[in-house]
Amino acid sequence: MSEATTEGRFCIDLPDSDAATALAGTGQSTLHRLESLTGASFALRGLQLEIKGNSYQIERAAAIVELVRPIWEEGQIVSIVDLHAAAGALDNGKKNDHVKSTNKVLARSQRGNLLRPRTIRQKFYVEAMEKSDLTFALGPAGTGKTFLATLFAVRMLTERKIEKIILTRPAVEAGERLGFLPGDLQQKVDPYLRPLYDSLYDLMPSDIAIRKIESAEIEIAPLAFMRGRTLNNSFVILDEAQNATHTQIKMFLTRCGKNSRMVVTGDPSQIDLNRKSDSGLLKSIKILEKIDNIEVVELGSKDIVRDEMVTKIINAYDSYDDQSDGQYEYRDN
Repeated sequence: MSEATTEGRFCIDLPDSDAATALAGTGQSTLHRLESLTGASFALRGLQLEIKGNSYQIERAAAIVELVRPIWEEGQIVSIVDLHAAAGALDNGKKNDHVKSTNKVLARSQRGNLLRPRTIRQKFYVEAMEKSDLTFALGPAGTGKTFLATLFAVRMLTERKIEKIILTRPAVEAGERLGFLPGDLQQKVDPYLRPLYDSLYDLMPSDIAIRKIESAEIEIAPLAFMRGRTLNNSFVILDEAQNATHTQIKMFLTRCGKNSRMVVTGDPSQIDLNRKSDSGLLKSIKILEKIDNIEVVELGSKDIVRDEMVTKIINAYDSYDDQSDGQYEYRDN
């Protein structure tokens, strides 16, 4: 319940101490960031949040707090990413879209966090996977491309809408040389696949994940292992697709069988092939983008959900090296 009191002051009642702690943040870091975003001042007095400032500052501050209500009301920590996403939606007239994204809880992580799209374009990404047979997701590191796809795949497997999850990526070295390492083929390619394991273990206990891998309900393998197969009743994710050639992506996409969905993720600015022109990601999108049941979602620096420093690094590199390959215009909005 909220009420206006004297001019220049507005109070929002909080349901319990967990909500108050989640909204305030560690050392009241969330409230300090809200002050820098809005110009208003915040004070937490028991289970009441007091906002002070001029009428515009108070209105904007209260609106941002309300937009992140589904997070703090559940006792979930409100991050800087959540605040910036809410402020951006408010400033761009997309308040209703943001409300829908924060209400779209997909699962609960192993740490107990409610997992949901955290930006409007992440919501569009999830909706694209829900309705399309093939989804391309482009964007820089930290925008949730792989994690959201894995999350959606795990959800579909849990709901028995599919029989199998297949996670794959090209085994291309990012400047390192791992081929000399001892071990069998699986041990040699595991370093390339480790990020996929990490996403999976965030979503389910490791013993359950291992059991599903051993039973082949979940398969994590390099892209070359897909050749010659037909993948039925599966959710198939090709990660780091900017490092796959045109021929490899064509091979991958033509593996799709009955009742299967595919997601292809990639960052066009992070091609590790010897010749960047060998990357088939943007060329494949250009060829396929007008076909029904194929969606292309572009995530940008505003969708980065890792540490704030990652956003600063991505923006700095984009400003320094803003180039297009001329095949498909990738826009970081």
